[in-house]
Amino acid sequence: MKFTVNDREPVYIQIIRNIKQKIVTGEIQKGERLPSRREMAVTINVNPNTVQKAYKEMEEMGIINTIKNNQSTITDDDNLIKQIRDDLINEATEIFLEQMKAINVPMEEVKEIISKKYI
Repeated sequence: MKFTVNDREPVYIQIIRNIKQKIVTGEIQKGERLPSRREMAVTINVNPNTVQKAYKEMEEMGIINTIKNNQSTITDDDNLIKQIRDDLINEATEIFLEQMKAINVPMEEVKEIISKKYI
């Protein structure tokens, strides 16, 4: 699993977002097994406790399922996957719009920018 850590936000949040993105793009399939916490930590070169925190959060959100000490699997709940997609879209849109508002870009220009750049 490819993943590049940045210094702008906690790593466990980045792990969660990365897995969410891979779910909604189909890179990770419903029911697919995730690497163990230790394997993931080695792969992305972070502390295993960080990966444990990300997995625990995702379990609480219902994104992954873990039975006893077996590997975790991605949810097969289509409604939850749709909600994850909607949440990612809303989050990205809000960040973009906040930045456009901060520099006083009019709505018409925002629409024009989007229609030119979104290919």
